[in-house]
Amino acid sequence: MSRLLVVLALLLLLPPPTPAFAATTVYEAERAARTDAAVESNHLGFTGTGFVNYDNTIGSSLSFTVHAAVAGGHALTFRFANGTGADRSLDVVVNGTPHAISFPSTGSWTAWATRTLRVNLKHGTNVVRATATTAEGGPNLDSLSVDNGVTAPSPSDWSTAVVDSTMARRPATSLGLGYTDALFLHAAFQVYQRTHDTRYLNYVKAWGSARVAADGSTGKPYNDLDSMLVGNVFLDLAQATGDSRYRLAANRIVTRVATYPRASDGALIHNVAFTGQLWSDGAFMAQPFLARAGDHTGPPRQLLTYFEHLRNEDALLRHAYDETGRSEWADTSGRSPEVWCRAVGWFGMATVDVLEELPRTHPDRAALVEIVRYLADGYRRWQDPATGRWFQLPVKPGLAGNWTETSCSAMFTYTLARAVERGYVSPAFWPVAQRGYRGVLAKVSIGSDGRTRISDVVIGTNVGDARYYLERPRMDNDFHGLGAFLIMNEELRSLTPIAAAAATLESPGPGPTPDGAGPCSPTTTPPTSGHNPGIPTQRANPARRRHHRRSVPIPLDIPRNVRRPRFA
Repeated sequence: MSRLLVVLALLLLLPPPTPAFAATTVYEAERAARTDAAVESNHLGFTGTGFVNYDNTIGSSLSFTVHAAVAGGHALTFRFANGTGADRSLDVVVNGTPHAISFPSTGSWTAWATRTLRVNLKHGTNVVRATATTAEGGPNLDSLSVDNGVTAPSPSDWSTAVVDSTMARRPATSLGLGYTDALFLHAAFQVYQRTHDTRYLNYVKAWGSARVAADGSTGKPYNDLDSMLVGNVFLDLAQATGDSRYRLAANRIVTRVATYPRASDGALIHNVAFTGQLWSDGAFMAQPFLARAGDHTGPPRQLLTYFEHLRNEDALLRHAYDETGRSEWADTSGRSPEVWCRAVGWFGMATVDVLEELPRTHPDRAALVEIVRYLADGYRRWQDPATGRWFQLPVKPGLAGNWTETSCSAMFTYTLARAVERGYVSPAFWPVAQRGYRGVLAKVSIGSDGRTRISDVVIGTNVGDARYYLERPRMDNDFHGLGAFLIMNEELRSLTPIAAAAATLESPGPGPTPDGAGPCSPTTTPPTSGHNPGIPTQRANPARRRHHRRSVPIPLDIPRNVRRPRFA
């Protein structure tokens, strides 16, 4: 009876149907075609990665290619700044039809305002060209928003909608080997595994054919952890195609890890140029891939060592640690001053994904589960009750200028849902995941171009102080957000309240003591030595659900003459 009551209570927490949204699409000015104009970022408050500064000359211009899902009236809203005392005018030509619009002074170049022009657009592709009409040039333009005034219904499958929209915007061959592109490709492959839509597989294959040579080479030296995330896509393609190039490409990363620079305790540093530095986000870039490739020794020990250095006294994790203490951001403990949400999100995903590959008898499994529980407690504590999302600086929600960030909220939600499903935490955390899911879905919509829009995603971010994080630009459809959303959505689609209620809590070892000390507390030293047996053929983990998407039976060969690290 008690289990039935839990199930009924959790059913009430299912997210309601995602509401329809006004169909708005934002086009960042820095991505428009330019004549006598430059992309700059010296005046804060812009969105995206910058704004466009018109040259002080007649005829300087920007040209936007705008897609309209329906023909008819649309509102074109220009976001601009004008730090002079006089108006600046633009001649806005839409598909050959001119419109004059004046942009008044905003008082300073960091004060942004909007001007709206109503025009008719045709179905499909339209060209909006904004040209300066005086020798002073135009205002600084940040973006163009296009709204068709139509309430767009939500799709039945947000994952396929996001992948379809991204494929329409970005041909496969336009994607590179960077970690954000790799994250999206890996997530799109997961959607393929569920839907069996060969368009998605063909998209990933087209990328692989363009980026990976027959001998597995990519032109990358793998001198930073970020560059290793692409190994997951190599394993995906090796599994799906049997093409040896992808096994060889994955093996090149494994071989590189054997000689990759480390901190004094054996932890992989974030970048070969960053001596002694560990970044929380770096954990996801290599460790789940290595675990999938069959290394069950190195990844858990890496995570334990990272956690020892990065654990925040109050909750969650600091962004980075420098054992040398020479970084300008390092405090007396060597750690950076702030808890940054996406760094914590990467680490949480890395931990549950590595656990996915470990047998229940693994000696480090108990400590990794305790890390998940520690993070889950922090996620629950610092979730924004108003939105269900988490703040850019999650442990400082009241700080002026703080804002809820979408990609980390998706990562936190995924980690919580997977933790409930696997029994690492109790079903009491399921409502936290559901609130997070609703909060992230509130940032996903269909634009005037008929394509998906995921908003409030912070762009790539280094280590800094609070002001640095709060002033980082946010973008629509940044690939950090696309990949994180898809991974979260694929997990939440498969996990129901009944499954959450039925989860059996895993008890691999003692929990933390009341003061927070436990098997993976900062006072506990994880193993820092051991033999890396190489990369064996993987065996299926019987604890995985039947439709598990990640592990692949692909043996990777390490040359016999490669020096073995203390752990990989």
